[in-house]
Parts: sequence; structure tokens; C-alpha cells
Amino acid sequence: MAVLSYMTTTHFDHGAISMLPQVLKEQGLKHPLICTDKGIVVAGLLDKVREAIGNEFEVTVFDGTPENPTEESVRDALDVYKSAGCDGLIALGGGSSMDLAKGVGIMEAYGGPISKHAPLAGGQIGPIVPLVAVPTTSGTGSEVSSGSVIITDEGQKLVFVSGTIIPKAAICDPDLTLGLPKHLTAATGMDAVTHCVEAFLTPVVNPPAEGVGLDGLERAIRMGYLKRAVNDGSDKEARWHMMMASTEGALAFTKGLGAVHAMAHAAGRQHELKLHHGTLNAVILPVVLRWSEGENDEKYARLRRAMGLGEGADLADFVEDLNAEIGIPKNLGDMGVTTDMIPGMVEHALTDVCHFGALKKPDADGYAHLYETAIAK
Repeated sequence: MAVLSYMTTTHFDHGAISMLPQVLKEQGLKHPLICTDKGIVVAGLLDKVREAIGNEFEVTVFDGTPENPTEESVRDALDVYKSAGCDGLIALGGGSSMDLAKGVGIMEAYGGPISKHAPLAGGQIGPIVPLVAVPTTSGTGSEVSSGSVIITDEGQKLVFVSGTIIPKAAICDPDLTLGLPKHLTAATGMDAVTHCVEAFLTPVVNPPAEGVGLDGLERAIRMGYLKRAVNDGSDKEARWHMMMASTEGALAFTKGLGAVHAMAHAAGRQHELKLHHGTLNAVILPVVLRWSEGENDEKYARLRRAMGLGEGADLADFVEDLNAEIGIPKNLGDMGVTTDMIPGMVEHALTDVCHFGALKKPDADGYAHLYETAIAK
């Protein structure tokens, strides 16, 4: 039996940020904490959001979000939240800011350590304070997703999943992504592509989610908006379609993800490397596509059609060529990942919640082989 579910209210278009005061009122917020990072502040995006909010609301800012949110950074933001007497959250930025804000909501309501709330630990997450998400990249789709990824104090990179941490509303304004650097446009864009591909391939039965994922993939690849956004950061039409592809990728992965994400999460916990999640997905995706080929020929054929490829085209080769064209690193070795890290990454990947949604589930030897390939290819 299929169980179908969908997500939240999304205000989507150029200039959608003007809807933020209305959304805050609808959520009953008077003093939200904005969770963001210093790059957003320097880029002037925080100023744009504060201008849109106006003087009707009291606002406190936490700009200490790291590239890969940690339990420590969640505690730091929660301390600011409590000391300022905030009553809700605004996540402003990419997936890291949104993951951190969701972590703040979880720990504000239910305390720590945060690891006790992870699904594989039997964690049950109830309601949290209202959260409004304002993405400034087109990649994670976390503004409409039920997940949050946090590195715990013990060094585990855990996925927290609950319908209660889906933002109450999302403000998707493609104008906030104009001028995003080329390398981040490429990395976040491939994150969205990976979500669409991997969510579609999971064995869970949810045709509406699959259709949404294929539509996002069509926009990014067949219609060429990913390349356009990378080549011209001021292309407003391309930015609109890539933000839609990003949102659709997350709507699609309501049915789950797979081995690409399990591997990326495990590699991303290498704190000293500060690896970008979207870049990891981009590099690992063709490795897993090649390894999983033959598990479901019909789905591979549908992916080819959505991507505008010919019958029998090699999906893995296509993704590798696309990565090279838009400036993604060739392999994990170029990103600093070494073979001595493989045992720890394998152990983590096998327990990652995304592992259980894989089209073809690797065992320990399988993950070791995939990492070896991704490091040296």
C-alpha cells in the first residue's frame, strides 16, 4: 500500500521576500531569531531580509552557522534564542542554515544531546516553534523538507527526520540567488539534480513524488537551466527554474534517498576537510549510477528521457561530463579524501538513514569499493 504525503506552503517568485511580514504574522511571531552565516551577512542578503521585515518585528540574528552544522553550533544559536526571548525561527541561507534552525527547534523543545532524537536511535520529534525558511541557494530544498543533518559532539553526521520540523512556510525568491558564485551555483545545482535522481530511484512507491523529481530534473538538465545559471549568475530565468528544481528535488525525496547521500554524509563528517555536501553528491552520483545500473532498467530509461538523452545513453558518463563542464572536482581524492578514511566512512554509511532507501544497497565491501572508485576515478 502506498502512503502519499506532501509538505508545506511555499511562496515562490521573483520578489517573494515581500511576503515575509505576512508570513510572520500568520505564524504569530513577534521576535524571531534569524539563523544565518557570515557569508550571507557580507553578501548583503541579511540586510535585504531585514528591510523586507520592517520595524514591526523585533529581530535577533545568529550568524555563526558553519558549513556543516554541528551540535555545538546548534547550542550556541539556542543560547542566543533563549537569552533574547525569541518566539520562533527564520532560516536564511543554504541547507546549513536551515538544518541548524531545525536543530535549534528540536533542542529548544526537547533538549539534548541531539543524537537521542535521530530515527535510528528511536527518536520521536514532536512539534517545534514556528520556522520560516528563506533559501539563498538552489540546491538542498531544505525549505520544504522534513530532514536536518547535524554533526554531533561525537562526530557522527546524523539525519533527523520528522514532519514536525518541516518549515511552516517557505519564501523562495530567486532574486536572492542572483550573483551566487559560479562554483556554488554548480555545487548546489548538482545537489538538486542528485535529489531528483536519487529520490526517483528509491524503491518506495510514490508516483506523485517521482513526477515532481522528474520535472525538476527536466528543468535543470534537459532545458539547460543549470548550465545557464552557472555561466551567467545574473540570468533571472535560469535562477527561477533552478530554485524550482531545488524545491522539487526536496519534495521528491519525501520518498527517501539512497547510497549517494549515505556516502556523502559519511564523507562530510570529516570535519577538518569542510567538504561541501552538494559537491560530494555530484562526485559520488555517477559512481553509484554506474554500480546500480541493471537494478531497474525502466527507471533508468525514464531518467534518460527526463534529461533529454538518447536511448541507451550512459547516465554515469553524462553526469561525469557535466561535472567537468561546470567545474566540479573530478574525484574525492581531489577534495582531500584519502583511502585511510574509507573504513570509518563505510561504518557510518551503513548506519545512515539514507542507506535504507538505496535502489541497490551496498554491504561493507560494496561501500569500500564505491569509495575507492570515487577517490581515484
